[in-house]
Amino acid sequence: MPKILRSDSRSILNGAPMRHVNVPSPVRATRMLRKQIVIVGGGFAGIAAARGLKRVDADVTIIDRRNHHIFQPLLYQVATAVLAPSEIAAPIRQLAREQKNVSVLLADVTGVDLESRTIEAVSPKAGMLKIPFDYLVIATGVQPSYFGHDEFAKYAPSLKTLGDAEDIRAKILGAYELAETTNDEAVRARQMTFVLVGGGPTGVELAASIAQLATTTLRGQYRHIDPADSSIILIESGKRILPTFSDRLAAKAAKRLEKLGVRILTGVRVEIVDATGVVANSNRIPAATVLWTAGVAAPPLLKLLGAESDRAGRVVVDPYLNVKQASGVFVIGDASMTVSDGRPVPGVAQAAIQEGRYVASAIARYMKGRAPKGPFRYADRGSMAVVGKNFAILETRHVRVAGFFTWLVWATVHLMALPQLQNRLRVQRQWLWSYFTGQRSSELIPEQPARSREASATALRAKRSKPQQGRPAETKSPAR
Repeated sequence: MPKILRSDSRSILNGAPMRHVNVPSPVRATRMLRKQIVIVGGGFAGIAAARGLKRVDADVTIIDRRNHHIFQPLLYQVATAVLAPSEIAAPIRQLAREQKNVSVLLADVTGVDLESRTIEAVSPKAGMLKIPFDYLVIATGVQPSYFGHDEFAKYAPSLKTLGDAEDIRAKILGAYELAETTNDEAVRARQMTFVLVGGGPTGVELAASIAQLATTTLRGQYRHIDPADSSIILIESGKRILPTFSDRLAAKAAKRLEKLGVRILTGVRVEIVDATGVVANSNRIPAATVLWTAGVAAPPLLKLLGAESDRAGRVVVDPYLNVKQASGVFVIGDASMTVSDGRPVPGVAQAAIQEGRYVASAIARYMKGRAPKGPFRYADRGSMAVVGKNFAILETRHVRVAGFFTWLVWATVHLMALPQLQNRLRVQRQWLWSYFTGQRSSELIPEQPARSREASATALRAKRSKPQQGRPAETKSPAR
């Protein structure tokens, strides 16, 4: 019997081993009648592939560990309270209502058997499932990379999911609450210091948004602190921020950040991240909030394919986005290393969408006994980054512009690219409100469950009542 390659799935079932559950499946029931196309991942690439297969006579199954698709380019605005999570996300299952040949499975793929053409997935409710496929499209995206220092993740959250964004929002707003309640100037300074590690587009956009949150949105809301006194530090190990943009545009973005009050440190490597801040180039920077916006790595699932990969673990695919020596298995989006016109395709949303559409077209032609019209070619429509209010940069092969009108283009493009009409209407309304008032829609710190609050209070009381080391506990003298 062929060996199934598995990744570690114990964390999904809270440490319990997987169990086989005989779950009725329309995929298995119709195996002999229709071709089975399985798409792993409901991001830009996966959704584009599924939509492209709308008229194909096959069953399409989308598998994702989340039930929603996230519009990643605006995730930083959820992290900084500009938008609410529901405004940039849409349930993947809504695609099944629009497209009759699509099914959605909420599960985590943990095994791939290329010989028997099956994958293994774990559902927290149903247990372990085996799903056959004729064509497999892997569009899992990537995960944060801490460059061999995974211990940093405990103190420096990354920004990849809605949960990450909400945690960061709570961390930022919570830091101001603690600063408001302390009389210790050193503690207050540390609470109002924000360090971002990584000077790519995410780090730049997040830093600018935090700066405007501090100077505009939170102005006048506190009695003992001035949020405008915050220290926002952007650390980049390279020679400059935004290394994928031209020197001229990167310099303009840096100048804009400095105008907003962001301090930029380039050529600096972070060596330690802990509960009190970071150590960079042997210098400690006290900070209560450290955010990780540097580097990505491929998820463990890609290793199961046994295919060639690059340094980041992304699968190297052929010009038709097919895994080499694995017919009918495609890797697209950020999970793949693709070359077009002699240049690597960047890991951006527009590339993922184009790859998803291409693979859908290729599968449709394969099913008719035809070859794809030609290899995948990436149509580069340019890269953008927004640096706070009224300023963005845009770079294409022939155009390099920055400023207010570029910001208007950025806003229009991102608004129209949101997954649903209701998302567009909500975001447009909130952007207009924020633009003219400076207020943000989601300045909320999630409340702890009652049990967690009680446990925290009990631990704090125990800590306060515990005698300090080396000193006897205080005792009351008997009354005379």
